[in-house]
Amino acid sequence: MPWAPPESESENKLDGETASDSESKSEFGGSPPVPTSDDTPEVLNRALSNLSSRWKNWWVRGILTLAMITFFFIIIYLGPMVLMTIVMCVQIKCFHEIITIGYNVYHSYDLPWFRTLSWYFLLCVNYFFYGETVTDYFFTLVQREEPLRILSKYHRFISFALYLTGFCMFVLSLVKKHYRLQFYMFGWTHVTLLIVVTQSHLIIHNLFEGMIWFIVPISCVICNDIMAYMFGFFFGRTPLIKLSPKKTWEGFIGGFFATVLFGLLLSYVMSGYRCFTCPVEFNNDTNSFTVDCEPSELFQLQEYNIPLVLQSVVGWKTVRMYPFQIHSIALSTFASLIGPFGGFFASGFKRAFKIKDFANTIPGHGGIMDRFDCQYLMATFVNVYIASFIRGPNPSKLIQQFLTLRPDQQLHIFNTLKAHLVDKANLSL
Repeated sequence: MPWAPPESESENKLDGETASDSESKSEFGGSPPVPTSDDTPEVLNRALSNLSSRWKNWWVRGILTLAMITFFFIIIYLGPMVLMTIVMCVQIKCFHEIITIGYNVYHSYDLPWFRTLSWYFLLCVNYFFYGETVTDYFFTLVQREEPLRILSKYHRFISFALYLTGFCMFVLSLVKKHYRLQFYMFGWTHVTLLIVVTQSHLIIHNLFEGMIWFIVPISCVICNDIMAYMFGFFFGRTPLIKLSPKKTWEGFIGGFFATVLFGLLLSYVMSGYRCFTCPVEFNNDTNSFTVDCEPSELFQLQEYNIPLVLQSVVGWKTVRMYPFQIHSIALSTFASLIGPFGGFFASGFKRAFKIKDFANTIPGHGGIMDRFDCQYLMATFVNVYIASFIRGPNPSKLIQQFLTLRPDQQLHIFNTLKAHLVDKANLSL
């Protein structure tokens, strides 16, 4: 769970291990290694040496969290291209961390090609998804360049051929007496691709809808994790879930209310800037991304009547707010109530393999996957939410596709549309 406190050593022990667990460990060549080294920077160790381990961990995590938030602000300032590059880098690192856990088990049998095939499948899936994105959002650019037009036309066939090559390589790599283990690893790779690559692709799609759809959901998850940690650290008494014994109801509830309030305030601030609200589009004249548009109704202040029950409490009859702020309540609610289950899922996964963190990339925080387990779940929700409640037909994309048709096809569509509009006008009279 991003920014959440690491579980103690006692939390890494599995309760009620059964005979089937022991059999599974035997088949996989023993338990995976558990990283236990202290990766905290030496300068912080010296500065905080007089504190108890509880407060030392609090300060280490706090300092590094501020550093990561600062880095987040910097990449937002650098624009959508840098954001997409960072998403790609995060995706690759998360994939590496999960595959490495499987490789540590798989390597004990000295079987061929697992790591090679895993990275090959990652390449194939990224080629498919990013090819679809380029064709969808940069349609005019693709049609203008002959090589890109050919790749776009046969994109899905090329993607399938690449995957089929990897599939055949896997079949050829099968080794007698270890078939079941190899199929375990084949499934391991594909589930990892589903969790990591697909979700990161959805994050980029959210970004193209407008940077506000990228920043607000991610910020809500970060805020919820920070505030849940703070409320749990100072007021936590009641355990929330056995998978994460340090998570408390006080932190869960406190994080929820703090995140909803944070989402409303952040949405109000960002809704006033076109650079955040306008869809990210590719300008064919300048060959660069643009975020300039006339704001939609979602980002125009409107007046709403306050329910009579609340009027006596707040003393107002109406309130002016952006419609997007109402949607932000749904986003922050999901980030607070459902998003943490991505962290609980990751906790269960780590317990199954008796590891504390996916890696030790970030001192005090674990690996990159430890920070983004909730973000991937949030990305799927935002994408589904936009498709269900926000996005409508896109005239510019329809026109782009219309212009690629043959003249006779364009004329047929024109006559059909003309007849439809004439009939509609007659009916209205």
